[in-house]
Amino acid sequence: QASDKTIAPQLLGALPPGCVIADRGYDSMALVNFVRDRGGEAHIPTQSRVRIQRSVPPSLYRQRNLVERFFCKLKQFRRIATRFEKHADNFMAALALASARIWMRAIESTP
Repeated sequence: QASDKTIAPQLLGALPPGCVIADRGYDSMALVNFVRDRGGEAHIPTQSRVRIQRSVPPSLYRQRNLVERFFCKLKQFRRIATRFEKHADNFMAALALASARIWMRAIESTP
């Protein structure tokens, strides 16, 4: 039952420095300092129990929420949620098909 924020520096270490947007679950000064030391910018709101509050621009937080909702929609496809495809190429193809299906549903439902 470990928190995701303990492994986040290892995952972010493999990526180029940039803007990191996360929810309150990743509120950790160690993570914020890690991103800052690498030359990036961390946009992570603080939890309510913390005395000194950090704020995040609402437009950035809305974009983070859109990405999170898209991942939730992807998880509705059982083949992707259970990682049915064991080869990376096949899994990426299944992701592309599911993403296209979600995108087409969004396009046809707009007036």
